[in-house]
Amino acid sequence: MVFRFEPFQLDVGERRLVRSGELVSLRPKVFDTLCILVENHGRLIRKDELMQRLWPDSVVEENNLDHNISKLRRALQDGANGQKFIETVPRQGYRFIADVQLVSDTPTVRNVETYLEDDSAAEQEIQFFTTSDGVRLAYTMGGSGPPLVRAIDWLNHLDFEWKNPYRRHWFSQIMGNNTLLRYDQRGSGLSDWNVEDFSFERSLADFEELMDAVGFDRFALVGSCQGGPIGTAYAARHPERVTKLILVGAFAQGWPPPGSMITEQFNAMLTLIRLGWGRDNPAFRQLWTTLFRPDASPQETEWMNEFQRITSSPENAARMMAEFPKIDVTDVLPKVSCPTLVLHSRDESVVPASEGRLIASRIRGARYVELPSRSHEVVPGEPAWQIFVDEVSRFLGWPDGHVALQPSTAAS
Repeated sequence: MVFRFEPFQLDVGERRLVRSGELVSLRPKVFDTLCILVENHGRLIRKDELMQRLWPDSVVEENNLDHNISKLRRALQDGANGQKFIETVPRQGYRFIADVQLVSDTPTVRNVETYLEDDSAAEQEIQFFTTSDGVRLAYTMGGSGPPLVRAIDWLNHLDFEWKNPYRRHWFSQIMGNNTLLRYDQRGSGLSDWNVEDFSFERSLADFEELMDAVGFDRFALVGSCQGGPIGTAYAARHPERVTKLILVGAFAQGWPPPGSMITEQFNAMLTLIRLGWGRDNPAFRQLWTTLFRPDASPQETEWMNEFQRITSSPENAARMMAEFPKIDVTDVLPKVSCPTLVLHSRDESVVPASEGRLIASRIRGARYVELPSRSHEVVPGEPAWQIFVDEVSRFLGWPDGHVALQPSTAAS
């Protein structure tokens, strides 16, 4: 992770703290103290938690921690020139109160250089929001125009997907017409991974709380796969706030649905995720890549395999997916009153097109478009992509001819 808080830049992985281009020397425990505070900026870190994390195998006195904080304040010149970094909460602990920006949190990526552009891509500002149950969510906003919010995917990583040229190009097209908000759900990406509750209601509450925090009064909403029922439920609960709803490859009555013949297969997949997804060998993740994108190029296949590896822990990924069969929003579909566009690939193997047709039939006035594709998520380069872009841009009211279908310098 690389964090910036003026005039400092903290590189956690390289264990470097730089002030205005000059290296700041810190003793190891002092550096570790800084990392803990910065990674949890804005949150009170109690003394006992700090001591446990700094000296997990030793019994030390509290004055050791006080000494670390004192050394750290001196190195940061805390309080000088009116700049305050560390707040002391008497008898409780400490809080890092400076404005912190996450510059990068992308782990080392292996064998996907041909599919990623270099680091000259424009940076995105990552912000954080803490839910009512104490989980920190990462989100980013960019662009101009009417707000458009993307509900959660099963897994995501804001920084890593931004380095994919096709995804970034599509996001840039959106941000030329809308203010786009994306976020990583709990347990994945740049959001907190140490999470207990992955239930659908908790995920929906996260979305509700985030929307209240960012202050969008009215906005369009797009949800794919798991994000579909989140978007549907939110639109039904808050009709005064959702102007338009786009559902892509979404399901309404659980995945796999109750009583499905693939339930046993689904449980086997959960076992494979837990046992093999975190390994260097991508064979276990290749199963999901093939299901989601059966016609992917070799470069995209490598990217998707790596995307799964870095996005979440195997246990978190399995626990999130284990909630899918419990989701059922069929009863709230008739309560959605905003204009709705439902897009679904005709021949995909993940969520059958019958789910898309069911959703569209239960939402009054919904437009249903079946895409000629085997992909759960269509991408540039396949015939369905142009149909997808045309439908979305028309539905959102973008100017005609304002959308480029793919990057001018696409990766080979």
